[in-house]
Amino acid sequence: MIKPHFWKRRLVSSRMTINQHVPWPIKFAFIAAVLGVGGAIAMWTYDMGRSFAFGPKFSPEQMTALQDKVASLTEERDKLLATATTIESQQNIEKATQKQLTDQINALSAENNRIKEDLAFFESLMPSANRPQGLTLQKTKIEMAGANQLRYRTLVMQGGKSAREFSGEMHISLTLVQAGKPVMMEFPDPKSGDAGKLKLSFKQYQRVEGQISLPEGATVKSVQMTVLEKGELRAKQSVSL
Repeated sequence: MIKPHFWKRRLVSSRMTINQHVPWPIKFAFIAAVLGVGGAIAMWTYDMGRSFAFGPKFSPEQMTALQDKVASLTEERDKLLATATTIESQQNIEKATQKQLTDQINALSAENNRIKEDLAFFESLMPSANRPQGLTLQKTKIEMAGANQLRYRTLVMQGGKSAREFSGEMHISLTLVQAGKPVMMEFPDPKSGDAGKLKLSFKQYQRVEGQISLPEGATVKSVQMTVLEKGELRAKQSVSL
């Protein structure tokens, strides 16, 4: 009586600790192992059916051995699938952690730059013969903050030993290009009334910063900031983008 031939493989234990990024060749090996186990199960099932139909009958002991082998291979296949899922989950966690660290680094870099700008500003407040007299706009920064969002930042400073209390407002004029045509935009909107104005009230300096929502599809070409006191122009600065 011809005994059926069985393939034997030593499978990788399902208990694994993934600490590093797993290369694609290793992931492919796991997938190939899973497919191989599935193929082995199919082959034994097929051989068992052929033996019943055309060959010698199996003894109860052989039937039990076959059933145990199929159950064992099925269990190992499930372990391999679980291991592959664990590897993929670990990689997703590593990607999320890396993104979080990158965001923290970018936030710290932005804060460091802000501190440097503030330090330079306070140094400029120290008495100096080269310090500009009268009302000026300094440390102006204009940049895009996202889709259709423009961020502005400036310092309105008043030089001179006998600087008086200043009270006024700031206007921002934007030159845009929309649908291939030049467009002018005023900020704050003149229709917003007194409550919407960028009011200024200081003796030495005042920081003015915020964001402006742009029309859809508009591109900023230049920005002009003007400081008014009782309707009279006191200072202005233009920035091209």
